[in-house]
Amino acid sequence: MKAATVIPGKPGSSAVDELPDPSPEPGELLVEGLLAGVCPTDTEVVESEHGIPPPGGGRMVLFHESLGRVRHAPAISGFREGDHVVGVVRRPDPLPCAACAAGQWDFCRNDEFTECGIRGLDGFGSQRWTVEPRFAIPVPSSLGELGVLTEPASIVEKAWEQAEFVMRRSYFTPRRVLVTGAGPIGLLAALLGRQRELEVHVMDRVSGGVKPDLVRELGAYYHNSLDELDSAPDLVFETTGSGEVVFDVLRRTGRNAVTVLLGISGGDQTMRIPAGTVNDGLVLENATLLGSVSANLRHYHGAVQALDDADRGWLNGLISRRVPLSDWQRALRAERDDVKVTVRLAD
Repeated sequence: MKAATVIPGKPGSSAVDELPDPSPEPGELLVEGLLAGVCPTDTEVVESEHGIPPPGGGRMVLFHESLGRVRHAPAISGFREGDHVVGVVRRPDPLPCAACAAGQWDFCRNDEFTECGIRGLDGFGSQRWTVEPRFAIPVPSSLGELGVLTEPASIVEKAWEQAEFVMRRSYFTPRRVLVTGAGPIGLLAALLGRQRELEVHVMDRVSGGVKPDLVRELGAYYHNSLDELDSAPDLVFETTGSGEVVFDVLRRTGRNAVTVLLGISGGDQTMRIPAGTVNDGLVLENATLLGSVSANLRHYHGAVQALDDADRGWLNGLISRRVPLSDWQRALRAERDDVKVTVRLAD
């Protein structure tokens, strides 16, 4: 079988390799890879020192966003041949810590977790892969290729869950949501906001093309600047990772507001900020700033439900390009109007 591989920490090592077909361990599923989704983390693994290969191997199969079709399923697995599945990215540490033991490995406390295609485990960028049934998420066949959006949607599902958990501390129901950034995470955050029948505003620097259209098709409002907002948001999902945007947002949120950070800044960017003003605003306004990363089974299942409830035409608009496995490196090079790029694993 063919697979997209890379040596983590060695830029220029990306390749299409011919690998032996995997043999499932007792109880495991054998899955035919259909699509892999591409995100900035994949680019970091390919082009920088991000990523840790599996034990004993220099090369790692790339990609953590997946969609596959079951080719072999043990009778007691709960799956059948032909089922569409997505693989869970993060896996619990072997000890395990208290969080991992409780099934919440997205909150791993001792940093010993592994992640497919990122840290210590091969990813899903191959034509065949295996997975334990407990780490396989069933996806309705009616979603078709749109099931590849499950993993990024799981990140958003968790972020919404965390925000709503914080909001339950007060007599406060959000009405106005702000999403900064109109990439896949931002647009999926907007989708879940509209599914909750909230007023959603999305801010992104792009002034035309696919992204504004997708926002407006949701019944949400699109902006190029935070200065265009005429009132303070109750809930913010910040997906750009820009420190400047983060602190600009914090100056504009309303009383009791919750701001969820989903973007990674990277590098050593520095900036001057009025730290005292930010602190006083958070305290005096009962505001909350929290970070969120990864997802557990509950969030994957919630993501599947949210996608299944969404308009298929709108979801299809998120997938900009489908690049063949034979030329998968091209998927990492951004093109105009890209939202979500995928790799076709059969090609």
